[in-house]
Amino acid sequence: MILKPLYAVMERELLRTLRQRSRLLAALVRPLIWLFIIGAGFGAAFDSDELHYQSYLVPGVVGMTLLFGAMLAALSLVHDKESGVMRMLVIAPFAHHWIVLAKMLSAALAALLQALLLLVLLALLGLLDARTDWALLALALVVCALTCSGIGVLTAAFSKTLENFASVMNFIIFPVFFLSGALYAVGHLPLALRIAARINPFTHGVDLLKHAMLVPLGAPAAAEFSVATDLLYTLGFTLFALAAASWRFSQESRYEPLIYALAGRR
Repeated sequence: MILKPLYAVMERELLRTLRQRSRLLAALVRPLIWLFIIGAGFGAAFDSDELHYQSYLVPGVVGMTLLFGAMLAALSLVHDKESGVMRMLVIAPFAHHWIVLAKMLSAALAALLQALLLLVLLALLGLLDARTDWALLALALVVCALTCSGIGVLTAAFSKTLENFASVMNFIIFPVFFLSGALYAVGHLPLALRIAARINPFTHGVDLLKHAMLVPLGAPAAAEFSVATDLLYTLGFTLFALAAASWRFSQESRYEPLIYALAGRR
């Protein structure tokens, strides 16, 4: 019974993503700017015999696409609160945590769609190596997308307005990205930042992508944690984000059915 409302919410969010062509275009242009402009500049200073810096950036920009895509998709949770759509979901005959789960899965699917489009483009540009571990890459994409959607939905659950979400998102998304190892190795950071990077769940999502895309190229040092550690951190955070966002959502909507019922009598 619960599968139908889950599917309905996910279908609605995916259709919304597909209709926003400018958003899909931005999801492709943003990582290419990092690869060809920033990658070329930093590559002149940081290239090594083991791995070209532009190749090192590929997992990072795929992770960036997942992060930005999931965060923007999670914005719909706040939008639904303001527009009144959430009223219908709140009074539906199923637990509130199913609403949060549907939103999280929707955000993950939207991010995955954008990442897959980017991978096709990278393949056409010759930046996706045939030696990639495709099975591990598929797992890494799904796990990283869920982690990023967890970050987005958790942020949205504690945001009351779109403006509040936008300001908080900028405060969260850039530290999460820059302290992820997407642009440089975490081990080279100062101790305090290194600890923050290790705690950062997105770091382990990016590291999974490195295991799939860089380690098969003969650059084992590119991945800084084990696959098991990365999976433990990312999946653990995803479950925590789902639980925390569900709790927050239940606190906010506990009295909403009563309020709407009283308002309807007037």
